[in-house]
Amino acid sequence: MNRKNKIVVLTGAGMSAESGIKTFRDANGLWEGHNIEEVATPQGWYNNPELVLDFYNQRREQLLRVQPNKAHCLLKTLEEKYDVHIITQNVDDLHERAGSSQVLHLHGELRKVRSSVNENLIYKWDNDLKLGNVCSQNSQLRPHIVWFGEAVPNLSIAEQITKTADILIIIGTSMQVYPAANLIYDIRKGIPIYFIDPKPNISESQFENLTIIAASATVGMKNLYHLLN
Repeated sequence: MNRKNKIVVLTGAGMSAESGIKTFRDANGLWEGHNIEEVATPQGWYNNPELVLDFYNQRREQLLRVQPNKAHCLLKTLEEKYDVHIITQNVDDLHERAGSSQVLHLHGELRKVRSSVNENLIYKWDNDLKLGNVCSQNSQLRPHIVWFGEAVPNLSIAEQITKTADILIIIGTSMQVYPAANLIYDIRKGIPIYFIDPKPNISESQFENLTIIAASATVGMKNLYHLLN
């Protein structure tokens, strides 16, 4: 049996925007009206854990009310012909709910929580998380989110996946959030790159074999799906 060509997909906030999930950070540096430092840093957690828990409880509740959009579904359909690996900066589970079978989260997962002292103790969680909810080692549970200033544990895995891509697709991310933005430099020389974003911030002269599709995730993926099939 012939090997399927391997597609690696890097997705960001623009991937889920059409499902009704707001982008991570507004132009004014706020996330849902909160300063990033208050709700997405270890210091914020230390200063006001109740605020942080309430913030992610609201995000989790919002996530449970939305559905995958057409772009998520088309990525799943690509698995019929390709070996598709998705590396996402998003903390939602819309790729999984659309049926994609190989999804790697760089920045954590909203529907999971973990021990505040042992990062390997991770639990599925769909209810509100409160002070007093503890892990099996009796330590407070916290959102399973990689906050600013914390290491990205899945980054090395993402690098290895990207290095073996036959095709790279980038959807809904500015590729300006590091270290994730460095993944584009891990690909093998000459492979096709497709960049889908309504306001692309890179040009086709910057990378070999780069094709820019200046469109939303759903429109761009529809165009690219027909191109790849």
